[in-house]
Amino acid sequence: MKRYLIFGAIGPLIGGFLLLFVTTWTSGYWKHTDLGEIKKLFVVFAMTLQYAYLFGIVPALMLGAIDDILYHIKRIGWVVRVLIVGALGFVAAYMLYGSRGPDTGVVQIILYGMVGWVPATLASLLSHRFAEEHRPAVSA
Repeated sequence: MKRYLIFGAIGPLIGGFLLLFVTTWTSGYWKHTDLGEIKKLFVVFAMTLQYAYLFGIVPALMLGAIDDILYHIKRIGWVVRVLIVGALGFVAAYMLYGSRGPDTGVVQIILYGMVGWVPATLASLLSHRFAEEHRPAVSA
């Protein structure tokens, strides 16, 4: 249960912020940056945080379920599990957000993929650290 709480809390928070940042980056807003524009970014993020959780909670919990399924496969270690969950988050975020708009290319693939990869990897690492009951070693 802790795993789902971690994914539900971390995923939409970080993913929503990264999605807002990537959207402003690809729109050309960050050409001339000063402290006032960075403040605007955080104000807009605070105002749209409820929508980040509204639309991001289900994908985050789905990645948490995949992480839980992979946790119960004994042959998969935690490093491989974190990489698999991160890769699935990368692909899912690109498929959801990256194909929007007229611009498509390597930069958009990487930026929108990172929107899913960073929260999925971080939540999987935190669930490994705090949500897993450590199993005793089994000799062959």
